[in-house]
Amino acid sequence: MSLIKACLFDLDGVIVDTAKYHYQAWRQLANELGFDLTLEQNEQLKGISRMESLDIILAIGGVELSEEEKVRRATEKNVRYLELCMQMTPEDTLPGVRAFLDELKHRSVKVGLGSASKNAKVILERIDMLSYFETIVDGNRITRGKPDPQVFLLGAEDLNTPPANCAVFEDAVAGIQSAIAAGMLAVGIGEKSVLAEADIVVPGFVGFHFSDLGD
Repeated sequence: MSLIKACLFDLDGVIVDTAKYHYQAWRQLANELGFDLTLEQNEQLKGISRMESLDIILAIGGVELSEEEKVRRATEKNVRYLELCMQMTPEDTLPGVRAFLDELKHRSVKVGLGSASKNAKVILERIDMLSYFETIVDGNRITRGKPDPQVFLLGAEDLNTPPANCAVFEDAVAGIQSAIAAGMLAVGIGEKSVLAEADIVVPGFVGFHFSDLGD
């Protein structure tokens, strides 16, 4: 019998690829402030909160804003991002994800979401996957962002499962560090060279099964 009784998933880059929409919205903000944001620079924003992302972007551009202006700019970015997300359909779910979640359901493994996004429910509704998740811990609930373990510890608490019996699926270094800090099995979705700290690294969910998590 597997020790894993619950699985917690990040959203962006794990369930669905919304990174392109984040990038488009952040790049527009940077352009409005007089500089560009490259795809390479955008990698620094993975897995962290909206305001932390804005601080990184401002540092890249050498721009200083008042706290009031930062909130206004971040809000505008989120409106643009949500407008782009409204184009999403169930076909935007990443390959293999739905089949893996169906397998977890069949095996009575608990499922939760742990994401810095404040728009998680909206996105899950757009891709018709909200019903898969027994709990959603998102940016509206947490007070400390990844790599702090709060997001996943809250998820484990909601699912009434000890951290040692939880697996986390993440595509960002900060998320993997968060899972490890929480005392959970850290499964990286992406490249081993980037997610070297993870216990297991796979390129995606196609062909991946619950049994691959080990005993």
